[in-house]
Amino acid sequence: MEKLSGRVGIDLGGTKIEAVMLDRTGAVRSRQRVATPRESYEATLQAIESLIERVERESGLRGSIGLGIPGALSPTTGRVKNANSTALIGHPLDQELQQRLQRPVRIANDANCFALSEAIDGAAAGAATVFGVILGTGVGGGTVINRQVVVGANAIAGEWGHNPLPWPNPSECSGPVCYCGKRGCIETFLSGPGLQMSYYQLTTQQITAQEIALRAQQGEQNANRIMAQYEERLARGLAGVINLLDPTVIVLGGGLSNIDRLYPQVKNLWGEYVFSDEVRTELVKAEYGDSSGVRGAAWLWSDEEIWGNQEGE
Repeated sequence: MEKLSGRVGIDLGGTKIEAVMLDRTGAVRSRQRVATPRESYEATLQAIESLIERVERESGLRGSIGLGIPGALSPTTGRVKNANSTALIGHPLDQELQQRLQRPVRIANDANCFALSEAIDGAAAGAATVFGVILGTGVGGGTVINRQVVVGANAIAGEWGHNPLPWPNPSECSGPVCYCGKRGCIETFLSGPGLQMSYYQLTTQQITAQEIALRAQQGEQNANRIMAQYEERLARGLAGVINLLDPTVIVLGGGLSNIDRLYPQVKNLWGEYVFSDEVRTELVKAEYGDSSGVRGAAWLWSDEEIWGNQEGE
């Protein structure tokens, strides 16, 4: 790799593209964002290239390039798959960006970037095994072991949202229809829309997940009932992760991670389902919030890869 002085991270979201430049200490030296041109792949490439130019010009640094996307690169074709930003699907995004930028580009799923950011210098810094959870419009996850993202043979490691909700009660057995084509996926229960639907089914009122949590805090019986149901479901979902992966720390991100009551309540509940006499796994809120994804993209390149042979210069 050419001589570099920083690391660029890009978070390619459905509504915005954000770029940051981190210096060698991990401090943000520049941050830029633009609206995502959702319908045009070519315009998306141009927007990414322009953002990189802007953060490099503003910071005076030249960086490695890491990109987080709402999908993954297929190990078979090398092209984007499973992306909710459909303009990306079927394109060799990393190869085309490398041609434009004339330097290597590393791409990872945005949930993996979130988990990596929190494992490197966030809420799970120093933990050996970290599972990062996105609780938002969808439900995603990523795994980091010893500061390395686990991608998997099919590039789907951490996709716990598309497993069935564990230990379902009779009313949950069929489950809502998921966009993936299956029924009863964890995402249909634990996403923001899933929480909203549960409240609507009980009250016929359509309000946001944040409003449900606020009403519960204010003592509304129906809201408390739905929040308690959500917490018990989240405890079951995360217990399945613990039984399989046994992480040191689970970090919550996404809009629902801001509901503070989740943390003590879920930890009080998941022991019933975890196959152990005690549960030492910590459950914590992301330190960097919405910025975790873009920071994690920057961390896709290690110190050794970027400037390991430049030490002493």
